[in-house]
Amino acid sequence: MAYSIAENALLGQAFADTSTKKIYELGTIFRGKDPTYGGGEFIYLLGVTGTIVGSVVVWDDPTHQTTLAPVGSTLPRPVAFAMSANVGSQYGWYQINGMATAAKATGTTFAAGAAVGVAATGLVAAAAAGQEITGALAASAATNGPTTVVLHVDRPRLQGRIT
Repeated sequence: MAYSIAENALLGQAFADTSTKKIYELGTIFRGKDPTYGGGEFIYLLGVTGTIVGSVVVWDDPTHQTTLAPVGSTLPRPVAFAMSANVGSQYGWYQINGMATAAKATGTTFAAGAAVGVAATGLVAAAAAGQEITGALAASAATNGPTTVVLHVDRPRLQGRIT
């Protein structure tokens, strides 16, 4: 995927880049476009150690600090997918709408339209009961070899539940 800016704005930091300098206010949202996947939305956030392209992250307001998405969380926190290996103390873009690439374990498979959840910290897998990422579905079938899967996402969140 090679998303580019789709708004009447100067993009000082490409969606796939990281920066040690804060270029935009944290929480800024821009729309982008890709010739294959169409439109998408991206939010500017502060990175966390261990992030790879496609990492599933959650973040908190007002700091906009990301955390690799936890397994089995009961908090309905916002979810985004890293556009770069945006590690700790760096700034980058995370996809929140459109066709997003998500990191997964190599042994994980998906059917088209399957619900997704968090399998291991920061990775997607088939959804377990009560641990689904709402607003995210596998866009197409994915085999167990590749380490990414394309998802259709629409402002995803971890599914909160009462325990």
